[in-house]
This record gives sequence, structure tokens and C-alpha cells, in this order.
Amino acid sequence: MFEKRLQEIRTRKAEIRGLLEGDTKDVKLDELETELRNLDTEQKDIERRMAIAKGINDGKIDGNPLETPNERDNKASREQRGKALKENRSITVGSSEFVTPVNTATDIKPTFNQVSSLIDSVTVKPLNGGESFQQPYEAGYGEGDYTTTSAAYKDVETVFDYADIKKTKITAYSEEPEEIQKLPNADYDTVITNGVRVSLRKKITKQILVGDGATNHIVGIFSSAATAIDSATDMSISAIDENTLDEIIFSYGGDEDVEGTAALILNKKDLKGFAKVKGIDKKRAYNIVLNGNTGTINGIPFILNSACKALSDAATAVGDYSMAYGNLANYELAVFSDMDVQRSTDYKFKEGQIAHKGVIFIGGNVVAKNGFIRVKKGA
Repeated sequence: MFEKRLQEIRTRKAEIRGLLEGDTKDVKLDELETELRNLDTEQKDIERRMAIAKGINDGKIDGNPLETPNERDNKASREQRGKALKENRSITVGSSEFVTPVNTATDIKPTFNQVSSLIDSVTVKPLNGGESFQQPYEAGYGEGDYTTTSAAYKDVETVFDYADIKKTKITAYSEEPEEIQKLPNADYDTVITNGVRVSLRKKITKQILVGDGATNHIVGIFSSAATAIDSATDMSISAIDENTLDEIIFSYGGDEDVEGTAALILNKKDLKGFAKVKGIDKKRAYNIVLNGNTGTINGIPFILNSACKALSDAATAVGDYSMAYGNLANYELAVFSDMDVQRSTDYKFKEGQIAHKGVIFIGGNVVAKNGFIRVKKGA
């Protein structure tokens, strides 16, 4: 049974390796990283159990049926510890208040997702080493007119503008005592290192919406600093009803088209609001298809982001932005440096602390004229 499962694990890890090394662009790195970590943990657990079982068969470990597996493991550990002392080996005798090796699992259960998929859906432009960036966009056109013979042609003008994207610095820092790395069975150290990376992405994906555009801050879709968006196009909604989605869709874009590549960004509570709307026939007015952080509402793509203030939330004031609808390519993140996550045992060597730090230089702004329509809470 164990050998079969080990083979399944090896096969799946090979598949994941192929995905990571291949040319596939829509690879979900966070999910694959979590799956690989869980597979490694399970593989180590199986191999350890097989080794213990082999020791019992070889007469090396007491197979007393009254002892729990943990008791047998501890007994083997004590024997190994005694052997090390007799041979004058250096061993660790301290303990950690954080967690001890006794009666603890070998894996760490992940929490719920805390990073919106929005960060992976907008336009990303690598600009390593840059300081700032200007993205030009079309702002409008003139209109021709009738002209009599020999009269001057009608003057028209194609209007251009540009969005400024300036470099900002986003950082994260974490410390852990060395006991966390040395004592527990579970790999807390790897999870803490990954947590630094997640915390950077968590900040950025919210700032895409609510970044205030101040000095060294990202310009968010809801910010007045997003000059590509005319505030006159903002719309107000007091509550979600059977007409809300149509109102948003047909209010977006120019006079000549209904845009077909847009997505709705909203809070999970407002998604629940859409799900609760019933028509005259008491049937749901909206068909919602869920796929974790994303999905569709009556075929219209949506992305959840907790930075949106829910219409249904009493804490949301009249005039607060609640949703955004538009082509996600109309928001651009300029990456001025790769995300750098480092680990050091030198900074607080005397205290036995391991330091983790992460940093990224990045900027963002709306880069298309009225690239999004913003929904405010109405009175």
C-alpha cells in the first residue's frame, strides 16, 4: 500500500515539475507550491513509517502493542540521543515554547486564500532598474463634417494622454527563533519564508484598487489620482437587485460598443447579495458559477477582492467605492525589480533569531481612458 502511494506521489511531482518547466502561461504557482509541499510532507511521513516498520521486523524497535506510535518514536529518539552522548557528539538540549517535537504533526495545514487573483489578471510590464514609466493612451477623436467646394477642411484632433507609473517600495519582514527550524517535525521555517512572499502579494493586490497615489504609493482604480478615469462616469447603487448587473454592463465603455472582455471586481459579501436576488417567479435572478476567487455571474467574469467595500456592509458610507467593472488589461503594474525574499541567520546571531525579509519595487496605474467604471454606494 505504501509503495503504491509513494509511486503516485513521485508521478505527481514529476507532472508538476513538467508544468513549472514548460511553456504553460496560466500555471497557478501558489497552488502548485502548496501541493508540492503537502506531497513532500506525505512522502517523508510514509518513508518514516516504513523505516519504523522495518525496524520492528528486524528486532531493532520494541513492537509493544500497548505503546502508541509516538511513544515508540520517542523511545527510538531517546536511544539515539543516549548513543550520541556516549560518543561525545554535540546535541541540542534546549526547548522552544513555540512548539515541541512531542505529539506534533509533520505537516502544517494552510489557511484560506488571502491573495486576490486580481494581481495575476492585470497587465504586468517588467521594467527592471527603472524609476518611472509613462504609458500613453488615446483619449478621443474629433469628428469630420461637410465641406463646400474650395472651403477649408474641417479641423479634427486626435487626443492623447498618458498615465504616470512611479516606483514604490513594498517590504515585509519576519523573525523566528532558531528552535522553530531545529526542533519541530513540521517545516515551519519554509512556511514562514513563503509567508513573506504572500504578504507582499497581499498588499499589492489590494493597492490595485485602493492605492491612494500619494508619494511612493501605487495608484489604485478607486483613487482620484487615476486620472485616466473621468469621475463623471462613476455610478451609484443603493442595493443589489435584478437589474444591477445590466446597469453596470451597459454603463461601461463608449457609445458605440458594449464591451465583451470586461470583469467585475467586488467583495464576497456583494457576491452573496447577487446570489440572494430573486425574480418575480421566486427563482434566482443570477446564475453564479464559482471557482474559488473567481467565477461568473450570468456569464460575466468576476474576481473577489476584500479591498472593495460591500454595499451591504453597514460600515460602508454613502459615496464609498464598492465595485469596479472593466477590462483588466486596462490596469498596468510596472515591475521595477523582481520580488526578492532573503533569509539570514547573521542579523541576530547572538539571540538565535532567523530573519526573513522581502522587497519589491513596483508601480501601478489605470492606463486606458475610462478603463473602468466605478460603483459607489448610493443613498
